[in-house]
Amino acid sequence: MKALLTALTLAMLSATALANAVVGQPAPAFSAVDAHGRRVQLADFKGKTVVLEWVNPGCPYVRKHYGALNMQATQKAATAQGVVWLAVNSTTPDHGDYLPPGKMAAWMKDQGAAATATLMDDDGQLGRAYGARTTPHLFMIDAKGLLAYAGAIDSKPTANPADIPSATNHVKQALAESLSGKPVSTPATRAYGCTIKYANAS
Repeated sequence: MKALLTALTLAMLSATALANAVVGQPAPAFSAVDAHGRRVQLADFKGKTVVLEWVNPGCPYVRKHYGALNMQATQKAATAQGVVWLAVNSTTPDHGDYLPPGKMAAWMKDQGAAATATLMDDDGQLGRAYGARTTPHLFMIDAKGLLAYAGAIDSKPTANPADIPSATNHVKQALAESLSGKPVSTPATRAYGCTIKYANAS
C-alpha cells in the first residue's frame, strides 16, 4: 500500500511538473536554487508581483535585448516599483550554451542586469511547469498569485536591436496595467527567440 501511494505521489508530482501555466489561473508553485546557491520559492513573494524571464546568454534574441540594454531597462523599471524579477536558465548542462552558476551570475553582473535573482533550472522542471518554450519567454504573476501575462517581451519578433524602439514592450504594458489595478489588455502573446535546450525528461 505504501509503495502504491509513493508511486501515485510521484505520478502526481510528474504531472504537476509537466502542466503548463494558464493565464488567469494560479501560477504554479516552484522552488529552485539561484546562481548564488540560495533557495528561492514563489511562496517567498506572496502578495507581490513577480516576473519570470527565461534567459540563455548564447541566444542571439537574448543578446538583442541585453546588448541594447532593453531587458535591463525593463527589469529596472519593474523592480523600482517593487516587482520581483526572476531570471531563469533552463538550459541543460549537456548543451554547449550552458553556463554553470558562477559563470551565469558573472554574465548577469557584466550585463548590468537588475534581476532579483537568477534561477538555475538544470532539470527543466520549472520551465516545463510554465510551458516556457523560448529565450526570452516572459511571465507575469500578479499580487494575487494569478498568471496575468505570458509571452514575448515585445511586438517585434526579430534578433535585430534596431527594431526595439518601434516595438511595443508587452511586459512594461502588462505591469503598468496590473500595478494600477486594471486588467491586462494583452494577457498573452506568441513568444519568440531560441528554443530552450531542455534536459531529457526522465
